[in-house]
Order: sequence, then structure tokens, then C-alpha cells
Amino acid sequence: MTVEVTWAWVFLDLPQAGFDEQLGFWQQVTRSTLSPWRGGRGEFATLLPAEGDPWVKVQRAGGAGGVHVDLEVDDVHEAAGRARDLGAVVLDDLGTLVVCRSPGGFAFCLVAAAAQPRVQVRSGQPSLVDQVCLDVPTDRYAAELAFWTDLTGWAAPGTEPGESGLLPLTRPDGLSLRLLTQRLGQPDGTVTAHLDLACADRVAVTGEHEDLGARVASVHERWTVLLAPGGARYCLTDRDPDTGLLA
Repeated sequence: MTVEVTWAWVFLDLPQAGFDEQLGFWQQVTRSTLSPWRGGRGEFATLLPAEGDPWVKVQRAGGAGGVHVDLEVDDVHEAAGRARDLGAVVLDDLGTLVVCRSPGGFAFCLVAAAAQPRVQVRSGQPSLVDQVCLDVPTDRYAAELAFWTDLTGWAAPGTEPGESGLLPLTRPDGLSLRLLTQRLGQPDGTVTAHLDLACADRVAVTGEHEDLGARVASVHERWTVLLAPGGARYCLTDRDPDTGLLA
């Protein structure tokens, strides 16, 4: 049994050190406005696009920060049970939200689906945050890939990544995010994640991000690795923002 994911959120877990600068950067590169803060400590907010429904949230985080995903599902506890059967650990159950950890240690949440369908506006965007890349140590790769494909039903084109070490999961039509897996050179460790943006013109978008405070770490044939203010690593890719696929 797979879990039907009706919407996917990516959370930017921003550390307190340099919080305002990092938040301002991500607001500008996503061309979004900030919702009112909410939560018991005012720790959560949503980045609101000019059109359509949002899919990016921010959280005041402790430690070094990072990225995690929230998956909207019709039955949170049924989905959590399935995740547990596949090797996940349930960390907390808040009723309409269950916090889990994948077999490789990546934190994610299962949340109750919205009453109405959501719509992401992709057309005409110069760039779009639309992919979360799971950075998976070699010894954990097979189990982590199997977990996500079995949980979501999002197929992967095989079980082994190519020379690049990358293997995507198929994004269902209308869903806000795609998952990409990257097999790292290191043998062991905890699975982490970073953001990828689809770009209509990668060179132009790179320049815009540099003007906003990002630094280029490396340039590859199909993607550029950058460091956001605060040091978070992310990638600009040649994928078409309209489709999320390589042009």
C-alpha cells in the first residue's frame, strides 16, 4: 500500500544566527511575501507567491538549521503506520501532524490534507523552488530510495543513479515538489537535504542570486551549486520551471 500525497511543503529551517538575512534572501529569490508568524513561539511562517497556493514555509530552528518536508495526506495515522512498517521512526504525534524520521535519519512530517485542492502556478516563472534533493550516504542509499518509492508510490527510473549520482522520483501531476536522491561519496552518516530551483536561464538567475548575497561554490554541466547567506547549500538547475524537467 502506498500513501497518496495530495500536497508537499518544503520547510526552510533557519538558524537564529543570521536569521533575518537568510529569511530576506529566500523571500527575494522566491519573489514571495511573508505571512504572519504563528505557532506557540511565533516560529512558523509561509512564503506566499504572487499567484496560486504556497508550498514553502520557514521555521525558526535551533542548531545549524536545514530543510525538511511536510507531506499532506488524507489519513495521517494510516500514513504514519505505513511509514513505520517501511522502517521510519515516529518521533511525535500531534493529532493532525505526525513527525517521522526516515530509515536514513531524514526528518519529515505527515499532515492532514487541505479540504480544497491546491494549485501551484509554474508558468512564466524565471525560477522556481520545486525540488528537494535527499543527500544519501552510500551505505544507506538502497534502503532510503526503497523507503520513499514504497511510501509514496513515486516511481524512480531504476535503482541505481547514473554517473552524476542522481536519481529522481516521478512527480505526480499538480504536485508542488519533486524528490531527487543523490548518492554521496561518503559511506555512512545521516540523510540530509538541500533545495533545487528550476531555472529558465541558469546564468542569469545565478547573477541575480549573487547580487542578493549568495556565493557560487561550483559549476557543472546542468547545475550550479551556491551557498546562501548563512552557508546553506542549494542548486540552480537547467530544468524548465514550467515542467520541472530538463529542457
